[in-house]
Amino acid sequence: MRTGLLRTLGATMVVYGGVIARRPDWLARPAGLVDDQGRTAPSTALALSGLAWRDAATGLAMLVAPRGPALVTATAVRMASDVGDALLFGRALPTRTGRAGTLVTALGWAALAVAGLTGQPPRRPSEQPSEQPSGRL
Repeated sequence: MRTGLLRTLGATMVVYGGVIARRPDWLARPAGLVDDQGRTAPSTALALSGLAWRDAATGLAMLVAPRGPALVTATAVRMASDVGDALLFGRALPTRTGRAGTLVTALGWAALAVAGLTGQPPRRPSEQPSEQPSGRL
């Protein structure tokens, strides 16, 4: 498990969720969830804010969970949220660009979480294999 990557992903989601909760337009515009004048309907802003708080909460869980089963569980919840977003928004958004962008973004976040769970932590310099002379000049 690459704990550093998971903690960084968690911290990023806390910030991202907080920003989108405060400014849902920043997600609504690229997703194609605005009217012809570029405004986000209040009901859309409310729904996106709820998703943003979910992102912040799951990110916070990843940030503070102890290494081991708790961090794995927090990350699994984060991944399930991302896959759910990809399935929902990847099919239901009104524009092809919005669907594609959301699909790539959500699956990208999930892929980072998988990499954090399955990757090996970087070796410390003291753990590096010693170099053996090859006998060649």
